Amino acid sequence: MTLKRPRRKQTISFADRLQQAATDARNAAKLLPAGPERELLLRKALQAETAAHINELLSAPIMQAADR
Repeated sequence: MTLKRPRRKQTISFADRLQQAATDARNAAKLLPAGPERELLLRKALQAETAAHINELLSAPIMQAADR
């Protein structure tokens, strides 16, 4: 018997969720002193911003036309 995963309907766009994750990580990093935890949060923020940028590039109309 296979189990079904619970599905969620996302109400916020992927790009907005990525941007929110980056903002949250940066705000949390501001509260910490310099150290490995802060660096980890800043790295997560940079990764989320990079993912948002890649998503934006892949969603561009020129990329959509290339698929056809």
